[in-house]
Amino acid sequence: MKVLIFGSQARYQAYQPDFVAQLPVEPVFCPIDQPLHEAAARHPDAQALFVDAITPVDRAMMELLPQLKLIHSEGVAFNRIDLEAARERGIFVCNNKGCNAASVAEHTVMLMLMALRHGITGHNAVKAGQQITMKEDVMASDSPELGLCTVGLVGFGDIAQATARRLQPFGCPIYYYAPHRRSEEVEQDFGVTYLPLEELAARCDILSLHCAVTDETREMVNADLLSKMKPTAILVNTARGDLLDNQAVRQALMEGRLGGIAVDTLAPEPTPADHPLVDLPPEVQDRAIYSPHLGGITGGSFRRAHANMWNSLRLVLEGKRPNFIVNGL
Repeated sequence: MKVLIFGSQARYQAYQPDFVAQLPVEPVFCPIDQPLHEAAARHPDAQALFVDAITPVDRAMMELLPQLKLIHSEGVAFNRIDLEAARERGIFVCNNKGCNAASVAEHTVMLMLMALRHGITGHNAVKAGQQITMKEDVMASDSPELGLCTVGLVGFGDIAQATARRLQPFGCPIYYYAPHRRSEEVEQDFGVTYLPLEELAARCDILSLHCAVTDETREMVNADLLSKMKPTAILVNTARGDLLDNQAVRQALMEGRLGGIAVDTLAPEPTPADHPLVDLPPEVQDRAIYSPHLGGITGGSFRRAHANMWNSLRLVLEGKRPNFIVNGL
């Protein structure tokens, strides 16, 4: 079976499970600068696609691959894949559910702490020889600590649950919103309390996004939801940039209706330097913290992800259903 891989060959070789050597597969690595449709046209006999979570796979591309049986995201997200087109053609679309939960949860808590405890501004003050001035300013600012903040999790899947686990030792009250409320036993286990989304936004000092991008959630953090939030609240996003209405968030920051942002993901990606949430006026720049979509990028995450991807391919080779199908087949 030929497998088209849109990802770094070095990365795939570093995390490839030992059992792959025994599989009857022919991996074909496509250069990142090669147009995707061109690569598909060159390999019409490919039966599987492994793609980075931000790589678009549309109907036209699938039509170039008449033998395609499996499209597998290298990550958890799959919103760049045309699920309906794949379902119509009987192609399994799969993701790596839960593989990066621990890693992203760690990153989420890190961003919360950096935003609350002056991680970037403090670093810059020391480098500029302004350590005492910065220290005096913070001492007079009633700077919050995470344990005294109310945290709201939007979504309650694997990553949000892993985040709740890591927040529990801090002692902060944790609330969550999800389209389907969890059982009382689950809520007690994770130490969380359910709130409708607007109440969650109004109550919490930190609002952390952990939901997939769908028609319902795209730009869910819009002017209306922002108007419900505390003007001192911190918005944390380690999910997807498409969840934010960029202009509305920018306006809230500039008008003092949002305390700050700490984001690992922005849309579009790659993120340009003139992005409305990056190219901020000087007076609000210190209220924004960024990381370059590193939440799920750890060795542990990649080992778990690649083991699942190749195992799903092995299942397809054996005529079985792969793991974590996301397009309803």
